[in-house]
Amino acid sequence: MKILITGNMGYVGPAVVQQLRTGFPQATLIGYDLGYFAGLLTNEGLLPEYLIDRQYFGDVRKLPDDLLAGVDGLVHLAAISNDPMGSRYEEVTFAVNHQASVSIARKAKEQGVKSFVFASSCSTYGFADDVPRTENSPLNPLTAYAKSKVYTERDLRDLADKNFMVTCLRFPTACGMSSRLRLDLVLNDFVASAVASQKIIVLSDGTPWRPLINIKDMARAIKWALQREASSGGEFLVVNTGTNEWNYQVKDLAEWVARIIPGVSVSINRNAQPDKRSYRVNFDLFKSLAPNHQPQWGLDATVQELQQGLQTLGFNLNDFRNSHYMRLKVLDSLRAKALLNNQLEWTEKPS
Repeated sequence: MKILITGNMGYVGPAVVQQLRTGFPQATLIGYDLGYFAGLLTNEGLLPEYLIDRQYFGDVRKLPDDLLAGVDGLVHLAAISNDPMGSRYEEVTFAVNHQASVSIARKAKEQGVKSFVFASSCSTYGFADDVPRTENSPLNPLTAYAKSKVYTERDLRDLADKNFMVTCLRFPTACGMSSRLRLDLVLNDFVASAVASQKIIVLSDGTPWRPLINIKDMARAIKWALQREASSGGEFLVVNTGTNEWNYQVKDLAEWVARIIPGVSVSINRNAQPDKRSYRVNFDLFKSLAPNHQPQWGLDATVQELQQGLQTLGFNLNDFRNSHYMRLKVLDSLRAKALLNNQLEWTEKPS
């Protein structure tokens, strides 16, 4: 079995690689990544890619056809990965997240790839805080990132058939410790604030709903999607991927972190304008289709994992929102050094 993972050198990728190496010990694992965040290791310099058989560096907008030869399953993680990045680089977001994703899927089908797993997002629901959204609920994407996911799901549907299984996993907001940690995610941000300053400042009024999932449980779901049969969801499947127990309001997440980490105060800007990105999600379909691959991480364990990981690092950055732990800051820094052009392509050398 040969599996290609795009975007494997990001925040989620190391957990996916670990899960696939454990789940498919005899498989050939291939990584393909542009390398924006490759050097941002959280640990003591151990490359997560030691578990991969071959690592390639390249742009998903230019993925070579021959890289797909003999591949059985493709896990497509590569993306401009959040709303701030999508806002700053909107054109690139659609080129990478939508156009390149569909192009890769077409190439994969032509090359005989059997299973295509697309990392989609529950942010496609946008503003929907009245009732939990199911896969049949209307979509209301509010950002370039969310719109790119909607467009890709739409176009992948036409490619799926009995020889090309397509699974779109609509993931909630990711969280948890990683070999390449991000702190521009709501729970990770709150734990980092608690560890660094014993204070959590919620910039919104705290009312928006957010479903969450630990990245290790994302990896479990990806493993399931790679090997699922058409009898489990059909040749084309879009599924909310998480658990009903992990729908929280932002203010409750902050209070939860403060309860677990002693001495932490919480400040909520109750006069702020409500964040329109608010949605609850129903995960019943995923539970029925993948009963043996349900999320195993709870909120307490995830907060404690992050706390211990940050404390082991000696983390004390009060101003971490201006650091390399924020993905947009990394891209801005690379642009400032003329290492990336305005299309976020590597330049040959600094100018």
